[in-house]
Amino acid sequence: MASNLVQQFKFGILLLALIILIGTVGYEIIEPSFDLVDSLYMTIITISTTGFKEVRPLSPAGRIFTLFLIISGIMTIAYTGGKGAQILIEQQIFRRRKMSRKLAQLKDHYIVCGYGRMGKVICDGLKETGAQFVVVENDKEEINTLDFSDIPFIEGDATSDEVLIQAGIERAKGLVAVIKSDADNVFTVLSAKELNPDLFVVARAIDEGTESKLKKAGADRVVKPYELGGNRMVNLLLKPGVMDFIDGVARSRKVEINLEEITIGNNSSLIGKNLLESPIRKELNIIIVAMFKSDGKFVYNPNANTMLEEGDKLIAIGETEKLHQLEKLCQPDLISG
Repeated sequence: MASNLVQQFKFGILLLALIILIGTVGYEIIEPSFDLVDSLYMTIITISTTGFKEVRPLSPAGRIFTLFLIISGIMTIAYTGGKGAQILIEQQIFRRRKMSRKLAQLKDHYIVCGYGRMGKVICDGLKETGAQFVVVENDKEEINTLDFSDIPFIEGDATSDEVLIQAGIERAKGLVAVIKSDADNVFTVLSAKELNPDLFVVARAIDEGTESKLKKAGADRVVKPYELGGNRMVNLLLKPGVMDFIDGVARSRKVEINLEEITIGNNSSLIGKNLLESPIRKELNIIIVAMFKSDGKFVYNPNANTMLEEGDKLIAIGETEKLHQLEKLCQPDLISG
């Protein structure tokens, strides 16, 4: 079907070119006072129905020829334009169908609600790390932008349960709410947590009083851009070297070292061992900066005798490849699956 449309569109282009050629040659023959430029000009303004003034008064034969050009030109342009529009619509439908199939297969992905300025930055960061994600947006301008990108998206209201289910919220790993309205962010978090209580949710708060509402709705973390940006600028002023190091480790894919949060799964071979006995330091050369113990206790710079238990979250720094090996040790079932 698509192949036939392309062939028909090409035929329309060739037919249009042929009409321009016939028109140019025809005017030169019928109107001896017309040179090549005059003939081409008359042909173009005639078939495009622009309505500019004739170069010179036409003879009766020239007027009849012009009528032929107008009719054939309009019909050809309409045919070619129609086929071009069909191709664009077919491509859009194909992309949407392909996206729907991809969305149905997503698992442990992230849902980005809102594709504004902050949403775009979040998507860029997720793409850089190779994480799977889907965008939920209902703004027509942003939808047009997404339509011609490789980002999977759903057009709809993120506060709607049906839209979130379509985004695979029951299989998702996390959700970030960065919609323009704080009220919409609160409702989105509320709906998300109701559909998937285990979902890790990060939300943006613009107004000062919204943070408490988002936390009550179930947000695990709330980000206030102005406060966060101000604190970051202070740190950049006072200790730029430290901030550059943190940025390089936490975000850059160009450096060999990275900072990761890794959870010890129930089938991990590390369970029951202490840090000294485990291969984390002696074989993988990874530094455990901190730990969130399964009982909720936070341990900064754990010592060699700290026991590793199921559910512990390790904040680790090391080479990217070594961290991936540690992730395999911590979550053998998840990685192999």
